[in-house]
Amino acid sequence: MTDSITRPGKIIAVHLSYASRADQRGRRPAHPSYFFKAASSVAASGGTVERPAGTELLAFEGEIALVIGAPARHVGIAEAWSHVASVTAANDLGLYDLRANDKGSNVRSKGSDGYTPLGPNLIDARSVDPTDIRVRTWVNGELRQDDTSAGLIFPLAQFVADLSQHFTLETGDVILTGTPAGSSVIVPGDVVEVEVDAPNAPGAPSSGRLVTTVTQGDAPFDETLGSMPSVDDTQRTEAWGSAEEAGLEPTTSGLSPELRAKLEMAPTAGLSSQLRRRGHHACFIDGVSANIPGAKIVGTARTLRFIPAREDLFTSHGGGYNAQKRLFDAVGDGEVVVIEARGDATTGTLGDILALRAKTRGAAGVVTDGGVRDFDEVARIGLPVFSQGAHPSVLGRKHVPWELDVTIGCGGAAVQPGDIIVGDSDGVIVIPPSIAAEIADATLAQEDEDAWIAVQVEAGHPVDGLFPMNAKWRAKYEASRARREGDRA
Repeated sequence: MTDSITRPGKIIAVHLSYASRADQRGRRPAHPSYFFKAASSVAASGGTVERPAGTELLAFEGEIALVIGAPARHVGIAEAWSHVASVTAANDLGLYDLRANDKGSNVRSKGSDGYTPLGPNLIDARSVDPTDIRVRTWVNGELRQDDTSAGLIFPLAQFVADLSQHFTLETGDVILTGTPAGSSVIVPGDVVEVEVDAPNAPGAPSSGRLVTTVTQGDAPFDETLGSMPSVDDTQRTEAWGSAEEAGLEPTTSGLSPELRAKLEMAPTAGLSSQLRRRGHHACFIDGVSANIPGAKIVGTARTLRFIPAREDLFTSHGGGYNAQKRLFDAVGDGEVVVIEARGDATTGTLGDILALRAKTRGAAGVVTDGGVRDFDEVARIGLPVFSQGAHPSVLGRKHVPWELDVTIGCGGAAVQPGDIIVGDSDGVIVIPPSIAAEIADATLAQEDEDAWIAVQVEAGHPVDGLFPMNAKWRAKYEASRARREGDRA
């Protein structure tokens, strides 16, 4: 173990790499992805990091850092670890206030001076098992992260081998290998400590505690030079780790409990009428029906797109941890998987195993304009599925699972991730989130009117002037409603 850390030529950071973090975020990557950090962001243990003026979401990320020893270019996984000289602790600090504007590059959100503390000591990579390295993070003495490299989705050596396909990893370059669950927001005065060690290796080598103290900056950003910091509840939720930690109103899949309850009471027939009144005519997912009679689904959409089968594309995208499997592993509580199968019912777009996975994760249901394998078993599992019916064939007959969480077309309707899906015995409709509350309230109000009208018709009154109501009948209805509200009060 050595205590010498020099400024690297390149710092390459992994976006999402731990299973615990992927589960927290609700998405799991099929392959590693990366971004660069500025060498000037490196800092030593015992230093400070500044939260810029006018910002609120500075977050810590304790990580295992790999320091390259021998240059690596086009190396395989089997030999990749031999190119790693040292392992140490890192804090991949990031400012979520600038994250959206960076669009994934993280140039400004993670590139500031002091945003990559490393050290304090280096562990000889030859002395540790790369599958048994621990990383822990404390904030003000409280343990906030505790995981090991065994929890990585991809092995450490894969990062080295993969990156070496694209450019030469040079001596002294640093790879930040991603953070486990537990990353959250820190504020001025907080002290963050990160330690990487190998407790099961001979001598239990450790990086020691990497210590960083947060300070408050006083130099504001200049709006004439570039985009300004900006946050919303999505960024707050991701920065803090959950809506509850961020102090936000708990929601289920983007729907407040109140709105969800209203939509569960509202029939699709009434919802579609209100959408039509507001100029939304293309809201129907046509040709699908429920596998469980009387089933009702309400949730926000997670989307999956199939393309027509082609042998080479199925070889590259159909096997392994494909887009279909990734989505069913990531679907969250109260979400609806919506599948674009181009209206082709002559193949199954899911079966009992994926249905069980979705059910276990709390999904509200599945909507597909294709067929369903293991139809009776999927119904027995209890997952509501709206489809074109049963079909026994496997995935590769007609489809290649291509991409997830993109805008798709299902049953003739455009569906975007986050759209609100409501399905019942009459069918399935898509509601833009921005008008969902308005549509739900108007539908329930109309349902109350229609129920009152039905009582009058049953009593023998003709529908002329009653349906729709003329001024005379409207006055009677309003008086009846006022009495009912008075009784409830």
